[in-house]
Amino acid sequence: MNDPAGAFANSARRLENPQTLDAGALSQLDLDDVFDVLLDHLRETLRVDTAVVLLLDRQGRFLVATAAKGIEEEVSQAAHVPVGEGFAGRVAAERHPLYIEDVPSANVFNPLLVQRGLRSLLGVPLIADGTLLGVLHVGSLTPRGFTTEETELVQLAASRAATAVRSQISRAERAGAVELQRSLVPTALPVLPGLEMAARYRPGRASVGGDWYDVFTLPSGEISFVMGDVAGHGLGAAVVMGRLRSALRAYALETSDPAEVLDKLNKKVVHFEPDATATVLYAVCDPGLNRIRLASAGHWPPVIALPDRPVRPVEMKPGLLIGLGTDVARTATTFEFPPGAVLCFYTDGLVERRGESVTDGIAALCGAAYAGPPEAVSAAVMAALIGRWTPEDDVALLVLRRSPC
Repeated sequence: MNDPAGAFANSARRLENPQTLDAGALSQLDLDDVFDVLLDHLRETLRVDTAVVLLLDRQGRFLVATAAKGIEEEVSQAAHVPVGEGFAGRVAAERHPLYIEDVPSANVFNPLLVQRGLRSLLGVPLIADGTLLGVLHVGSLTPRGFTTEETELVQLAASRAATAVRSQISRAERAGAVELQRSLVPTALPVLPGLEMAARYRPGRASVGGDWYDVFTLPSGEISFVMGDVAGHGLGAAVVMGRLRSALRAYALETSDPAEVLDKLNKKVVHFEPDATATVLYAVCDPGLNRIRLASAGHWPPVIALPDRPVRPVEMKPGLLIGLGTDVARTATTFEFPPGAVLCFYTDGLVERRGESVTDGIAALCGAAYAGPPEAVSAAVMAALIGRWTPEDDVALLVLRRSPC
């Protein structure tokens, strides 16, 4: 005698097994292994012929077949389903389970489902912390229905898998952002006659952001210094940071005017990265190290320490952020850089604190900096402004000194 309630209870108990679909256990596996465990379990438990996971792309426009059992061609053919169209697209758009009794007569987007002879489909959304990650669907080669209990079972499996996938994606994105950030921030500053330099970079507690610094020489013999901060955090901000770094270097070869370089960079971002914004400070020092021309796109000014004088911010116009329009040109400021002078470039993570004034943070920086060896100055600044505190935001610091005569 059939006992649907008993069968469901047995399946539910199997789902509770920490060695099958426990969210904590799944979060420790590679994504491929997570999908293997998930799809194999569902096929066995529900006695279905196919099980597929489609993940949402970064733009949120398409579902991409990522793992499949019984219909592996979906993955090998890189099947894409627009959100809102067909079976899986509707599941994603409506965010609730969808059942198709007869696949051949239904409006499915992927013809492979019909070609493989599928007759019935049940799909549920993959959602973690309110965020749609994709769709999971199971299918049968023979007509069949799915009970309320079976649908709930698939939803439970999808929920646990989505949590594991979200955890995996977050870890992978953070690792990728860290690696990208490290690859783009100079591993060693160049050795330049008459110039001493030191740098610090500290990822934020919440997530890696888009902070970067750069030092390079131009064909003219001039020396360029960059400090920038892309809005946002995570892999996306790090990727934009990499693009801005490369573009700025290219524009620096076209003109030695720092304001013009930032204007060109801004036009590039407005056109190709319309959702991105960044603050950038760009300086060009003459080959003799006597003068520095400096332009800013919304970035805090550097502080300068001169022997036997108070440390102070460089007086300059801040200019508009990169990405906020092309109708206002930036201007450059020129100032003397005498022997023994120290210049500190930094990102806002060094001087900004929640509930405190940035002016106070910059004043603290001025209080810690002095006209000394860059490594010693960097250590003093980090000790005074960071200490044992782990900042929420990234911190980048670049200190340079013109060697004393």
